[in-house]
Amino acid sequence: MKIDLTDTTSSKINAALMDARRAGGAGAAGMVLTLVIVTDEGSAYDALKAANDASREHPSRTLAVIKRAGRSPRARAETRLDAEILVGSDAGSGETVVLRMHGELAAHAQSVVLPLLLPDAPVVVWWPENSPAHPAQDPLGALAQRRITDAVTAESPVGQLAQRAQSYTPGDTDLAWTRITGWRSMLAAALDQRPAKVTSAVVEGESYNPSVELLGLWLTTRLHVPVERVVTGGPGITSVTLRTKDGDITLDRPDGLMGTLSMPGAPDRQVALKRRETSELIAEELRRLDPDDIYATSVRTPVERLREPVNAETTAADKAAKAVEAATAAPVRVTAKVPAEPVEAPAKAAEAPAKAAAKAPVRKTAAAAKKAPAKRATKRAGS
Repeated sequence: MKIDLTDTTSSKINAALMDARRAGGAGAAGMVLTLVIVTDEGSAYDALKAANDASREHPSRTLAVIKRAGRSPRARAETRLDAEILVGSDAGSGETVVLRMHGELAAHAQSVVLPLLLPDAPVVVWWPENSPAHPAQDPLGALAQRRITDAVTAESPVGQLAQRAQSYTPGDTDLAWTRITGWRSMLAAALDQRPAKVTSAVVEGESYNPSVELLGLWLTTRLHVPVERVVTGGPGITSVTLRTKDGDITLDRPDGLMGTLSMPGAPDRQVALKRRETSELIAEELRRLDPDDIYATSVRTPVERLREPVNAETTAADKAAKAVEAATAAPVRVTAKVPAEPVEAPAKAAEAPAKAAAKAPVRKTAAAAKKAPAKRATKRAGS
């Protein structure tokens, strides 16, 4: 069932929802939470489709907030609320209300959403794109127990992680963290099956992917070992290697579908590591409404800690050889978006000793020339 309301109010929307529920034969709501989606017209279809699919596991009332402030002064002065109500098969296992707020009303979306929240039910706010700098201080985010963002949609995904760490409030989470749940589970299970002291780790994945960085930060905080970041062509995370004294524990997924788990003294095993749809990620986040302390610890770890260790005693020639080897090898080793130290060119390194040797005799000759007149003057005085 679909109901369109033009120039309406929150009370009229509530009345229309009750009438639609009674017409469908449902006396009670039967929903467990309210999911508020803050989006625009371009992303509304995909976000609503993902929310409807997730509602089959978590029946919920979905409120899609679309702000249309207007470009011209006349459009901004016009304040109007339009609503589109979907009930039944069109809304998954819950109710969907699309709220289009025009003019100045777009700046006061919380006043429209608050009367439409399910009573005595948790509230989750999701920003598919263009999330605020501080989700907990956003007027809509302040209404929620959980706030979901997605760093991968930002212009600078890795830089977005730093913003998420700075503004973190208990209840915040990010879909970049949800995407690595399978990797974290597999790696933890591998160490449970074969307990070993991990000395270092290597995380390989495509560039500018916040999930790759978060996985490396998680390994850093949980294992307290240096983690090396390697850029590959993807898709997503391609491989994780845990180095131990007995051998490497490797989880490799080159195609984004199936992974291969390799451990010392055991045959290789195929594991399911398919890249999941947004609806599956949202459904996972809706399973828990308590703060995720592990995410908080990982995202607050500086990204700069994911770097390739540099030996201070390495000579210039060794640095040049490593640079040539890294340039010809694939994949290329990087330092997690941290500028690498400049490598001294081999030619300059070779010229340095020669210049030093050339300057040394000149200094000695000049010193000897200064002493020569003094000696001749002494001889004349003695004669």
